Formats: sequence, structure tokens, C-alpha cells
Amino acid sequence: MSPAPDTAPMSDNKAGLLSGMTAYLLWGLFPIYFVATKHVPALEILSHRIVWSVPFGFLILLFRKQIGETLKALAHPRTVGLLTIAALALALNWGVYIWAIQIEQIFQGSLGYYINPLIYVLVGVVFFKEKLSRLQGLAIFFAIIGVLILTIHGGQFPGIALILACSFATYGVLRKQINIGAMPGLFIEVLVLFLPAAIVLFVFYQNGTLAWGANGRETDVLLLLAGPLTVLPLLAFAFAARRIPLSTLGILQYIGPTMQFACAIYYGEPFTAAHAWCFGFIWLGVGVFTVEAIRTSRRQAPAVSPIENQQRDPLPDSQ
Repeated sequence: MSPAPDTAPMSDNKAGLLSGMTAYLLWGLFPIYFVATKHVPALEILSHRIVWSVPFGFLILLFRKQIGETLKALAHPRTVGLLTIAALALALNWGVYIWAIQIEQIFQGSLGYYINPLIYVLVGVVFFKEKLSRLQGLAIFFAIIGVLILTIHGGQFPGIALILACSFATYGVLRKQINIGAMPGLFIEVLVLFLPAAIVLFVFYQNGTLAWGANGRETDVLLLLAGPLTVLPLLAFAFAARRIPLSTLGILQYIGPTMQFACAIYYGEPFTAAHAWCFGFIWLGVGVFTVEAIRTSRRQAPAVSPIENQQRDPLPDSQ
């Protein structure tokens, strides 16, 4: 009798794919949350996001048995220092994105996360002397053309998009220097930001402008959900990253900005000819970049063992 087929790897792959899609769908639907909380100042939303991520993140660390890893990281000044700088870059990214949604610039937010992987390539070339392939260079060229069209023809310099892309690229580069898992790292980052965020909320309270407790139960619940909405997509991503190829994750990452793009259309943001040309070139660049990423992944796949792949805890495009 022939042995029963081993279905575990296929099951893991399906579960990983579903988790990855869930993570990026949640990130892609963030505009809906920030539109629903539009009556709350962006700085207060950012502060709630940080404050409520601490207790919720702590529960996740307990569940995943990562308290020891977190305490070990806290005992190293260099690790804490790098995570502090990374936390500031992340706070800038989160704050600008929330503000962009509130001033009806969802298209720019989407654009920022489309070009983020290309910014990573540029950072690698400029600061780490990595070689730029022809297809990567072509992808970056298309992205630059798109940005120039929006700036010159559309009369709108995409500053928000560039800040989002560059701030998260900075965050990613810093996190690459630290040997720590996604969840322990995020917990230390929000822990570092907790006191400033709490002070901001206290100042709002002292001035009588705190939205929490003054705009009904629905607003309070939405602000409380800022913590889980920050942590849960990250967990889903970490689960997926251990079970599916990184090339697949690279493709899935474009679900987020595509959903944000759809949200901008749904909320009726003006979509001009300049936007169409800009996004057309960006999507062309993304397509070229994705093809190159898949080709590179296939060439490097034999060099990575399944055990090494399962031990990875890479960093997502957290929003």
C-alpha cells in the first residue's frame, strides 16, 4: 500500500496565503477606519493607536510566549536605541497617513505605499552599495516619470506620498539592523512612544478638546480598536511570512495600496488625467519590479532551506 500523501505543507501554504491576504486587506481598508474617525484630531488618533497597542500587544506577547525575547532586547541599550529611532520614523509614517486620509488625500497615501518597495531598492543602492538590475532601474525610472507627471502636469507635488514611502523605508532599514521578531520589536516601539502619546492625550483632556468620552460610545469604541487594528494585521503577516515564499508576499503587498486606491474612488476624491498618467507609470513600474522580484526569488530559492525559511520573522509594510 502506498503511503498517504503529505498534505501538511499544502495546508500550511493555504493558511499562510489566507493570512497574508487578510493582513494586506486590513491595511488596505484602513482609510475606512480613519474616515470614520475623521472628527477626531489626527494627533489624538495617533496617540490612541500607540497607547492601546501597548496592553493589546502585551497580551499577544504572552500568548506567543515572547516575553523573554522582549526582555532580552530591552536589556541591550543599542537595540533599544535603534528601536527608539525606528519608532519615531514609524510614528511619522502613521501620523502623516492619518492626516492624509483626513484631508482627503487617499490617492497620495496609496501612491506612497506603491512606491515604497522602489524606495527600498534606492536605499540599498545608495547606502548599502547594492547592485541595481536593469529591470529594477527601469521600474524606478517609470516611478520617477509618474511622480514628475503628477508634479508638473497635475500641479501637485506628491509630498505626502514621498514622506510615507521614505519614512517607512527608514523604518525598515533600521529594523533590518536589529535581530528581533516583528511583535517584540513593535511592542518595544510603542512602549517607547507610550509616554509621549499619553502626555498628548492628557494635554487634549486639560484643554477640554479630548474626543475620547465626549463624542459618544461609538467614537470611544473606534478609538479603543486602534490598538487591535495595529497589532492584528502584523500578526497575520508574521504567520504568513513563515509559510509562503517571500516572492508571494512581495506580490500580496500591493493589495494594500490597491484597496486604498479603491477607497479613494469610493469616497469621491478627484481623479484627474495627471493622476491617471501618474498611477499608470507607477503600476507599470510595479509590474516590472514584481517580475524581477519573482525571477530573483526563483534563482535564490535553492540556497534557502525550509528550516531557515520557517525561522524568518520579516518585517511587513505596516501601516
